[in-house]
Amino acid sequence: MDSPPDVSAPEVRVAAHLVRRAALLAPVAVGAAGAVRGWAGAAGALVGLALAAANFAASARLIAWAAPRSPALLQMVVLGGFVARLGLLTAAVLVLAATTAIDVPVLVCTLAGAHLVLLAWETRAVGLSLGAPGLRPRPVTPSEGAQL
Repeated sequence: MDSPPDVSAPEVRVAAHLVRRAALLAPVAVGAAGAVRGWAGAAGALVGLALAAANFAASARLIAWAAPRSPALLQMVVLGGFVARLGLLTAAVLVLAATTAIDVPVLVCTLAGAHLVLLAWETRAVGLSLGAPGLRPRPVTPSEGAQL
C-alpha cells in the first residue's frame, strides 16, 4: 500500500495557508452575501468558500502524494485531478441548485471569486517571503559584497 502524502510538503503547507485565509474571509463574505441576498446568500457564500478550500486541500494532497513517485505520475495526477475536481465542483453546484436553502448565483460567484482572491493573496505572500526559509537570500557580508 502506498504511503500517505507528506503533510510537510510545500504544497500541503501552501494549501493550509489558503484554507486559513478562506476562514479569515468567511465572516466578510458570508456577512456581505447575507446582507445583500439573505440567509440563502449567506449559505451560498459559506458553501462556496468551503468548496474552494476543499479543492485547494485536495489538490495539494494529490500533488504531495504523486511528486515523490515520478514526474509522469505527477503530470497525470495534476491534469486528471484538475478535471476530476472540476467535475466534482460542478456536480456539487448542480446538486445544491435543487435546494432552496442555497442561493446558487452567490455560491458560484463565491466559488470562483474565492479561488482567484485566495490564489492572489497566497501568491503575494509567497512572493514577499520567497516561498520558504530555505529560499530566502542570506545577507551579503561586506567582504562578499566587494568580491561581487
